[in-house]
Amino acid sequence: MKSAPLNFVIIGNGVAGVTAALELARRKAGEIDLFTAEPYHYYYRPRLPAFIAGEISEKEVFAYPPSWYDDAGVKVHLNTPIVRLFPERKVIVTADGKEYSFRKLLLATGSRPLLPPIEGSELKGVFTLRTLEDALAIKNYSERCEKAVILGGGLLGLEVARALKVRGLSVTVLERGPHLLPRQLDKEGAAVFHKLIENMGIDVLSSAEARAILGNGEVKGVVLRDGRELPAQLIVIAAGVRCNAELAKEAGLRVEGGIVVDEKMATSAPDIYAAGDVASFRGQTWGIIPVALAQARVAAASMAGEEAFYKEVVPSNSLKITGIDLTSAGEVNLPEDQAIHLRLSKPEAGLYRKLVLNNGKLVGGISIGDKEWGATMEKLVKDKTPITVEEAKKLLGGG
Repeated sequence: MKSAPLNFVIIGNGVAGVTAALELARRKAGEIDLFTAEPYHYYYRPRLPAFIAGEISEKEVFAYPPSWYDDAGVKVHLNTPIVRLFPERKVIVTADGKEYSFRKLLLATGSRPLLPPIEGSELKGVFTLRTLEDALAIKNYSERCEKAVILGGGLLGLEVARALKVRGLSVTVLERGPHLLPRQLDKEGAAVFHKLIENMGIDVLSSAEARAILGNGEVKGVVLRDGRELPAQLIVIAAGVRCNAELAKEAGLRVEGGIVVDEKMATSAPDIYAAGDVASFRGQTWGIIPVALAQARVAAASMAGEEAFYKEVVPSNSLKITGIDLTSAGEVNLPEDQAIHLRLSKPEAGLYRKLVLNNGKLVGGISIGDKEWGATMEKLVKDKTPITVEEAKKLLGGG
Protein backbone atom coordinates (compact mmCIF):
# COMPACT_ATOMS: atom_id res chain seq x y z
CA MET A 1 0.00 0.00 0.00
CA LYS A 2 1.39 3.34 -1.05
CA SER A 3 1.96 5.79 1.77
CA ALA A 4 0.44 9.26 1.75
CA PRO A 5 2.52 12.01 0.14
CA LEU A 6 4.84 13.98 2.36
CA ASN A 7 3.47 17.45 2.94
CA PHE A 8 6.57 19.57 2.44
CA VAL A 9 9.81 18.22 1.03
CA ILE A 10 13.01 20.26 0.93
CA ILE A 11 16.12 19.11 -0.91
CA GLY A 12 19.24 20.73 0.53
CA ASN A 13 20.16 21.71 4.08
CA GLY A 14 22.10 24.89 3.45
CA VAL A 15 20.91 28.29 4.61
CA ALA A 16 18.02 28.43 2.10
CA GLY A 17 16.73 24.93 2.81
CA VAL A 18 16.90 25.18 6.59
CA THR A 19 15.45 28.70 6.68
CA ALA A 20 12.49 27.55 4.60
CA ALA A 21 12.01 24.53 6.86
CA LEU A 22 11.96 26.71 9.96
CA GLU A 23 9.54 29.15 8.34
CA LEU A 24 7.18 26.30 7.53
CA ALA A 25 7.58 24.86 11.03
CA ARG A 26 6.74 28.21 12.55
CA ARG A 27 3.52 28.28 10.54
CA LYS A 28 2.64 24.72 11.65
CA ALA A 29 1.67 24.17 8.03
CA GLY A 30 2.31 20.43 8.03
CA GLU A 31 5.02 17.79 8.27
CA ILE A 32 8.41 18.80 6.88
CA ASP A 33 11.02 16.43 5.46
CA LEU A 34 14.47 17.74 4.59
CA PHE A 35 16.85 15.65 2.49
CA THR A 36 20.60 16.21 2.26
CA ALA A 37 23.51 14.29 0.78
CA GLU A 38 25.73 15.53 3.60
CA PRO A 39 26.31 13.53 6.79
CA TYR A 40 25.92 16.67 8.89
CA HIS A 41 23.07 18.87 10.05
CA TYR A 42 23.06 22.51 8.98
CA TYR A 43 26.24 24.44 9.73
CA TYR A 44 27.46 27.95 9.02
CA ARG A 45 29.63 27.83 5.88
CA PRO A 46 31.10 31.30 6.60
CA ARG A 47 32.61 29.85 9.80
CA LEU A 48 34.61 27.17 8.00
CA PRO A 49 37.75 29.33 7.55
CA ALA A 50 37.77 30.13 11.28
CA PHE A 51 37.45 26.40 11.97
CA ILE A 52 40.41 25.69 9.68
CA ALA A 53 42.39 28.36 11.53
CA GLY A 54 41.67 26.61 14.83
CA GLU A 55 39.84 29.62 16.23
CA ILE A 56 36.55 27.81 16.79
CA SER A 57 35.71 24.18 17.49
CA GLU A 58 33.81 21.87 15.16
CA LYS A 59 30.83 22.12 17.50
CA GLU A 60 30.74 25.89 17.05
CA VAL A 61 30.33 25.49 13.28
CA PHE A 62 26.86 23.99 13.71
CA ALA A 63 23.78 26.15 14.00
CA TYR A 64 21.64 23.84 16.17
CA PRO A 65 21.93 20.51 18.00
CA PRO A 66 20.21 17.53 16.30
CA SER A 67 17.42 17.51 18.90
CA TRP A 68 16.47 21.01 17.88
CA TYR A 69 15.12 19.77 14.52
CA ASP A 70 12.90 17.22 16.24
CA ASP A 71 11.55 19.92 18.52
CA ALA A 72 10.87 22.14 15.50
CA GLY A 73 9.03 19.37 13.67
CA VAL A 74 11.60 18.97 10.88
CA LYS A 75 12.59 15.43 9.91
CA VAL A 76 16.13 15.52 8.53
CA HIS A 77 17.29 12.73 6.20
CA LEU A 78 21.11 12.81 6.37
CA ASN A 79 23.31 10.96 3.85
CA THR A 80 20.36 10.82 1.49
CA PRO A 81 21.15 12.28 -1.94
CA ILE A 82 18.21 12.73 -4.31
CA VAL A 83 19.04 11.52 -7.82
CA ARG A 84 15.73 11.77 -9.73
CA LEU A 85 12.72 14.06 -9.75
CA PHE A 86 9.44 13.32 -11.53
CA PRO A 87 7.39 16.54 -11.49
CA GLU A 88 4.23 15.06 -13.04
CA ARG A 89 4.08 12.23 -10.50
CA LYS A 90 5.39 14.49 -7.69
CA VAL A 91 8.00 11.92 -6.76
CA ILE A 92 11.66 12.12 -5.76
CA VAL A 93 14.03 9.15 -5.79
CA THR A 94 16.99 8.65 -3.45
CA ALA A 95 20.35 7.17 -4.46
CA ASP A 96 19.35 3.82 -2.93
CA GLY A 97 16.16 3.70 -5.01
CA LYS A 98 13.57 4.76 -2.45
CA GLU A 99 10.70 6.88 -3.70
CA TYR A 100 8.97 9.66 -1.81
CA SER A 101 5.94 11.54 -3.06
CA PHE A 102 5.28 15.14 -2.04
CA ARG A 103 2.63 17.83 -2.08
CA LYS A 104 5.03 20.76 -2.21
CA LEU A 105 8.75 20.64 -3.01
CA LEU A 106 11.56 23.14 -2.51
CA LEU A 107 14.81 22.75 -4.43
CA ALA A 108 17.55 24.33 -2.32
CA THR A 109 20.40 22.32 -3.77
CA GLY A 110 22.87 25.20 -3.63
CA SER A 111 26.08 25.30 -5.61
CA ARG A 112 29.45 23.60 -5.85
CA PRO A 113 32.97 24.90 -6.42
CA LEU A 114 33.89 25.73 -9.99
CA LEU A 115 36.93 23.74 -11.08
CA PRO A 116 38.80 25.34 -13.97
CA PRO A 117 40.65 22.91 -16.27
CA ILE A 118 44.10 23.06 -14.70
CA GLU A 119 46.64 20.32 -15.27
CA GLY A 120 47.50 18.60 -12.00
CA SER A 121 44.26 19.45 -10.20
CA GLU A 122 43.83 15.74 -9.37
CA LEU A 123 47.01 15.65 -7.27
CA LYS A 124 46.95 14.96 -3.56
CA GLY A 125 47.02 18.28 -1.74
CA VAL A 126 44.56 20.10 -4.04
CA PHE A 127 41.33 21.17 -2.33
CA THR A 128 38.21 23.24 -2.69
CA LEU A 129 36.26 24.59 0.28
CA ARG A 130 32.50 24.22 0.32
CA THR A 131 31.61 21.67 2.97
CA LEU A 132 32.63 20.78 6.50
CA GLU A 133 34.30 17.66 5.09
CA ASP A 134 36.41 19.93 2.87
CA ALA A 135 37.37 22.03 5.89
CA LEU A 136 38.34 18.98 7.91
CA ALA A 137 40.47 17.68 5.03
CA ILE A 138 42.26 21.02 4.55
CA LYS A 139 42.86 21.41 8.28
CA ASN A 140 44.32 17.93 8.62
CA TYR A 141 46.45 18.08 5.48
CA SER A 142 47.85 21.51 6.33
CA GLU A 143 49.66 20.03 9.34
CA ARG A 144 52.23 18.50 6.98
CA CYS A 145 52.67 21.60 4.81
CA GLU A 146 54.82 24.72 4.86
CA LYS A 147 53.58 26.63 1.79
CA ALA A 148 50.13 27.10 0.30
CA VAL A 149 48.84 28.77 -2.85
CA ILE A 150 45.25 29.97 -3.18
CA LEU A 151 43.87 30.10 -6.72
CA GLY A 152 41.39 32.98 -6.56
CA GLY A 153 41.45 36.31 -4.76
CA GLY A 154 37.75 36.54 -3.97
CA LEU A 155 36.15 36.62 -0.53
CA LEU A 156 36.48 32.89 0.09
CA GLY A 157 40.03 32.68 -1.23
CA LEU A 158 41.19 35.47 1.06
CA GLU A 159 39.47 34.01 4.11
CA VAL A 160 41.10 30.62 3.47
CA ALA A 161 44.46 32.34 2.93
CA ARG A 162 44.17 34.05 6.28
CA ALA A 163 43.15 30.77 7.99
CA LEU A 164 46.17 28.94 6.62
CA LYS A 165 48.43 31.83 7.58
CA VAL A 166 47.15 31.54 11.16
CA ARG A 167 48.05 27.86 11.02
CA GLY A 168 51.64 28.86 10.31
CA LEU A 169 51.85 28.33 6.55
CA SER A 170 53.43 30.71 4.07
CA VAL A 171 50.55 31.73 1.77
CA THR A 172 50.37 33.24 -1.71
CA VAL A 173 47.09 34.29 -3.35
CA LEU A 174 46.79 34.33 -7.15
CA GLU A 175 44.20 36.73 -8.61
CA ARG A 176 43.75 36.48 -12.36
CA GLY A 177 42.18 39.96 -12.54
CA PRO A 178 43.98 43.28 -12.20
CA HIS A 179 43.16 43.54 -8.49
CA LEU A 180 41.60 41.70 -5.56
CA LEU A 181 37.81 41.48 -5.19
CA PRO A 182 36.95 42.88 -8.63
CA ARG A 183 33.20 42.58 -7.93
CA GLN A 184 33.35 44.29 -4.55
CA LEU A 185 36.11 46.90 -4.99
CA ASP A 186 37.25 49.53 -7.45
CA LYS A 187 40.89 50.05 -8.41
CA GLU A 188 41.56 52.67 -5.71
CA GLY A 189 39.94 50.70 -2.91
CA ALA A 190 41.65 47.51 -4.01
CA ALA A 191 45.06 49.19 -3.68
CA VAL A 192 44.34 50.08 -0.05
CA PHE A 193 42.97 46.61 0.62
CA HIS A 194 45.92 44.90 -1.09
CA LYS A 195 48.32 46.63 1.28
CA LEU A 196 46.32 45.53 4.33
CA ILE A 197 46.38 41.90 3.17
CA GLU A 198 50.13 42.00 2.59
CA ASN A 199 50.62 43.57 6.02
CA MET A 200 49.13 40.35 7.39
CA GLY A 201 52.00 38.43 5.82
CA ILE A 202 49.99 37.09 2.86
CA ASP A 203 51.58 37.50 -0.57
CA VAL A 204 49.25 38.58 -3.38
CA LEU A 205 49.96 38.30 -7.10
CA SER A 206 47.49 40.14 -9.34
CA SER A 207 47.04 39.43 -13.07
CA ALA A 208 48.42 35.99 -12.23
CA GLU A 209 46.96 32.67 -13.31
CA ALA A 210 48.07 29.10 -12.76
CA ARG A 211 48.93 27.18 -15.90
CA ALA A 212 49.51 23.89 -14.11
CA ILE A 213 49.87 22.35 -10.68
CA LEU A 214 53.18 20.55 -10.29
CA GLY A 215 53.84 17.28 -8.53
CA ASN A 216 54.17 13.54 -8.78
CA GLY A 217 51.23 12.14 -6.85
CA GLU A 218 51.42 15.01 -4.38
CA VAL A 219 51.48 18.77 -4.92
CA LYS A 220 54.95 20.32 -5.19
CA GLY A 221 54.09 23.73 -6.60
CA VAL A 222 52.37 25.84 -9.24
CA VAL A 223 53.63 27.15 -12.58
CA LEU A 224 52.09 30.42 -13.75
CA ARG A 225 51.21 31.36 -17.33
CA ASP A 226 54.19 33.71 -17.41
CA GLY A 227 56.52 30.82 -16.51
CA ARG A 228 57.14 31.62 -12.85
CA GLU A 229 57.07 28.71 -10.43
CA LEU A 230 55.85 28.84 -6.84
CA PRO A 231 56.68 25.99 -4.45
CA ALA A 232 53.70 24.70 -2.43
CA GLN A 233 52.44 21.55 -0.77
CA LEU A 234 48.82 22.64 -0.52
CA ILE A 235 46.56 24.27 -3.14
CA VAL A 236 43.07 25.61 -2.54
CA ILE A 237 41.01 26.41 -5.63
CA ALA A 238 38.57 29.25 -4.92
CA ALA A 239 37.50 30.17 -8.44
CA GLY A 240 33.77 30.65 -7.91
CA VAL A 241 30.75 28.34 -7.84
CA ARG A 242 28.32 26.64 -10.20
CA CYS A 243 24.63 25.97 -9.49
CA ASN A 244 23.56 22.42 -8.63
CA ALA A 245 20.71 22.52 -11.14
CA GLU A 246 21.19 19.13 -12.80
CA LEU A 247 18.35 17.45 -10.90
CA ALA A 248 15.91 20.11 -12.05
CA LYS A 249 17.22 20.15 -15.62
CA GLU A 250 16.94 16.38 -16.01
CA ALA A 251 13.37 16.62 -14.71
CA GLY A 252 12.47 19.09 -17.44
CA LEU A 253 12.25 22.24 -15.32
CA ARG A 254 13.31 25.49 -16.92
CA VAL A 255 16.98 26.03 -16.18
CA GLU A 256 19.04 28.96 -17.40
CA GLY A 257 22.24 28.82 -15.41
CA GLY A 258 20.10 28.30 -12.30
CA ILE A 259 16.53 27.08 -11.83
CA VAL A 260 14.29 29.83 -13.18
CA VAL A 261 11.82 31.16 -10.58
CA ASP A 262 9.19 33.88 -10.46
CA GLU A 263 8.44 36.37 -7.69
CA LYS A 264 6.83 33.60 -5.62
CA MET A 265 9.95 31.44 -6.03
CA ALA A 266 7.84 29.06 -8.14
CA THR A 267 9.58 27.08 -10.87
CA SER A 268 8.14 26.08 -14.23
CA ALA A 269 6.59 22.97 -12.62
CA PRO A 270 3.46 23.16 -10.42
CA ASP A 271 4.06 22.96 -6.65
CA ILE A 272 7.84 22.99 -7.06
CA TYR A 273 9.85 25.96 -5.80
CA ALA A 274 13.52 26.91 -5.67
CA ALA A 275 15.59 29.26 -3.48
CA GLY A 276 19.15 30.19 -2.69
CA ASP A 277 22.27 29.71 -4.80
CA VAL A 278 20.47 27.43 -7.27
CA ALA A 279 17.63 29.85 -8.08
CA SER A 280 17.73 32.22 -11.05
CA PHE A 281 15.51 35.28 -10.67
CA ARG A 282 15.31 37.65 -13.62
CA GLY A 283 18.39 36.07 -15.11
CA GLN A 284 20.51 36.50 -11.99
CA THR A 285 21.89 34.03 -9.46
CA TRP A 286 23.53 35.18 -6.25
CA GLY A 287 25.74 33.09 -4.00
CA ILE A 288 25.23 35.29 -0.96
CA ILE A 289 23.39 34.67 2.30
CA PRO A 290 21.03 37.71 2.34
CA VAL A 291 19.53 36.62 -0.99
CA ALA A 292 19.18 33.00 0.18
CA LEU A 293 17.41 34.10 3.37
CA ALA A 294 14.98 36.37 1.54
CA GLN A 295 14.17 33.82 -1.14
CA ALA A 296 13.70 31.01 1.39
CA ARG A 297 11.17 33.05 3.36
CA VAL A 298 9.15 33.81 0.25
CA ALA A 299 9.33 30.19 -0.90
CA ALA A 300 8.08 28.92 2.47
CA ALA A 301 5.20 31.39 2.48
CA SER A 302 4.25 30.38 -1.06
CA MET A 303 4.40 26.69 -0.19
CA ALA A 304 2.10 27.35 2.77
CA GLY A 305 -0.43 29.00 0.47
CA GLU A 306 0.26 32.60 1.44
CA GLU A 307 0.75 35.57 -0.87
CA ALA A 308 4.42 36.53 -0.81
CA PHE A 309 6.64 38.16 -3.40
CA TYR A 310 10.40 38.31 -3.61
CA LYS A 311 11.99 41.69 -4.11
CA GLU A 312 15.56 41.78 -5.33
CA VAL A 313 18.05 42.20 -2.51
CA VAL A 314 20.83 44.75 -2.93
CA PRO A 315 24.03 42.67 -2.89
CA SER A 316 26.42 43.39 -0.06
CA ASN A 317 29.46 41.64 1.33
CA SER A 318 31.56 41.94 4.45
CA LEU A 319 34.96 40.31 4.67
CA LYS A 320 35.45 38.10 7.71
CA ILE A 321 39.18 38.65 8.20
CA THR A 322 40.35 39.62 11.65
CA GLY A 323 41.87 43.09 11.62
CA ILE A 324 40.24 44.21 8.37
CA ASP A 325 36.80 45.80 8.24
CA LEU A 326 35.53 45.76 4.66
CA THR A 327 31.97 46.29 3.47
CA SER A 328 30.87 46.57 -0.16
CA ALA A 329 27.24 47.21 -1.07
CA GLY A 330 25.31 47.74 -4.26
CA GLU A 331 26.76 48.98 -7.55
CA VAL A 332 30.33 50.04 -6.83
CA ASN A 333 31.75 49.93 -10.35
CA LEU A 334 29.22 51.76 -12.51
CA PRO A 335 30.88 53.54 -15.47
CA GLU A 336 32.13 57.01 -14.57
CA ASP A 337 29.82 58.61 -17.15
CA GLN A 338 26.75 56.91 -15.68
CA ALA A 339 27.12 57.82 -12.00
CA ILE A 340 28.78 60.19 -9.56
CA HIS A 341 31.70 58.61 -7.68
CA LEU A 342 32.87 60.22 -4.44
CA ARG A 343 35.97 58.92 -2.65
CA LEU A 344 37.96 59.42 0.53
CA SER A 345 41.28 57.58 0.58
CA LYS A 346 43.90 57.45 3.34
CA PRO A 347 46.11 54.48 2.41
CA GLU A 348 48.58 55.09 5.22
CA ALA A 349 45.74 54.66 7.73
CA GLY A 350 44.16 51.73 5.90
CA LEU A 351 41.03 53.83 5.29
CA TYR A 352 38.94 54.03 2.13
CA ARG A 353 35.39 55.22 1.59
CA LYS A 354 33.40 55.44 -1.61
CA LEU A 355 29.84 56.48 -2.44
CA VAL A 356 28.15 55.98 -5.81
CA LEU A 357 25.18 58.17 -6.75
CA ASN A 358 22.82 57.53 -9.64
CA ASN A 359 19.70 59.55 -10.46
CA GLY A 360 19.79 61.26 -7.08
CA LYS A 361 20.00 58.00 -5.09
CA LEU A 362 22.79 56.23 -3.21
CA VAL A 363 23.24 52.99 -5.17
CA GLY A 364 26.65 51.76 -4.04
CA GLY A 365 29.40 52.14 -1.50
CA ILE A 366 32.70 50.76 -0.22
CA SER A 367 34.09 50.97 3.30
CA ILE A 368 37.56 49.82 4.34
CA GLY A 369 38.84 50.41 7.85
CA ASP A 370 35.69 51.74 9.53
CA LYS A 371 33.10 49.16 10.57
CA GLU A 372 30.62 51.67 11.96
CA TRP A 373 30.68 53.89 8.87
CA GLY A 374 30.40 50.78 6.70
CA ALA A 375 27.26 49.63 8.50
CA THR A 376 25.66 53.05 8.06
CA MET A 377 26.58 53.15 4.38
CA GLU A 378 25.31 49.62 3.78
CA LYS A 379 21.86 50.41 5.19
CA LEU A 380 21.57 53.60 3.14
CA VAL A 381 22.54 51.75 -0.04
CA LYS A 382 20.09 48.91 0.60
CA ASP A 383 17.34 51.49 1.03
CA LYS A 384 18.49 53.31 -2.16
CA THR A 385 18.34 56.48 -0.14
CA PRO A 386 17.70 59.74 -2.03
CA ILE A 387 20.76 61.94 -1.56
CA THR A 388 22.31 65.08 -3.02
CA VAL A 389 25.98 65.41 -3.89
CA GLU A 390 26.50 67.80 -0.99
CA GLU A 391 24.81 65.41 1.44
CA ALA A 392 26.96 62.57 0.11
CA LYS A 393 30.13 64.61 0.60
CA LYS A 394 29.10 65.28 4.17
CA LEU A 395 28.40 61.59 4.71
CA LEU A 396 31.79 60.72 3.25
CA GLY A 397 33.41 62.87 5.92
CA GLY A 398 37.07 63.56 6.34
CA GLY A 399 38.09 60.45 8.27
